Amino acid sequence: MKRSLLFLLLLAVLSPVIRAAVPASPPFRVMSFNVRYGSAKDGDNSWDKRQDLFFETIMRYKPDLIGFQEVIALQRDAIEERMPAYAFSGVARDDGERKGEWSLIGYRKDRFTPVVAGDFWLSDQPSTPGSKGWDAALPRICSWIRLREIATGREFVFANTHFDHRGAVARKEAGRVINERLAPVASGVPAILTGDLNITEDNPAYLALLKPLAKDAIRWIDSYRTLYPKREPNEASFNAFKGTVQGSRIDYIFHSSHFKATAATIDRSSRDGRFPSDHYPVTAVLVLTK
Repeated sequence: MKRSLLFLLLLAVLSPVIRAAVPASPPFRVMSFNVRYGSAKDGDNSWDKRQDLFFETIMRYKPDLIGFQEVIALQRDAIEERMPAYAFSGVARDDGERKGEWSLIGYRKDRFTPVVAGDFWLSDQPSTPGSKGWDAALPRICSWIRLREIATGREFVFANTHFDHRGAVARKEAGRVINERLAPVASGVPAILTGDLNITEDNPAYLALLKPLAKDAIRWIDSYRTLYPKREPNEASFNAFKGTVQGSRIDYIFHSSHFKATAATIDRSSRDGRFPSDHYPVTAVLVLTK
């Protein structure tokens, strides 16, 4: 009994020292970027004419983590070739391989190492590649990866998705599927979710992510809205290659309560009146607090 008591007292004394020995994580620089699929007939805004600006925009921000949406195979290959400092995770949504669009995940190889990764479809058959849910116009996917920070050994989950552009039911159900599928893989660790959700904050699907009904679901926090609590009329994140600013966000970076957002932007960078995509990339700086 005396030995047990002595051990507990010693542990109580040493615990702060042990915790202090684990270095603090540097801030996580996160980007979400809908790339506009490369086969679109966009004339002067076609992929081959804007990809240099696209990569310059990413490298200017130097994200640790990036969630791409609407990536097709030719863009997937270009991203891997031109971003050698990053590793990538995810599959294409039509066949679970290379057909259709990716919700592609990128992460810095010098900072993180993969633990486990997966993909699921936003449908009532989430394990079936190419499955289309409810009133969705197209198959939709969420890709995720559990990463370990090399310097600290801390693990977290990073997920990326793209909701349907037509199906109101599909968008709301997509939030439920994400909550059900990510809760187990992110159990006990921090989590980040990026995506083009094709909804504004007025949509019930947005509230379903922030205030889910399931008790064990992640209660996502909107990084941008935390820092800018008052909604403004010039928060558009979709620009249609026109430089639009009036409107609401449809692109988001969410995080679990383990993080605190210290910065967030809608990056409206352009060059000579041209934009890297028909969406603005959105960014956030997240600090681990617990």
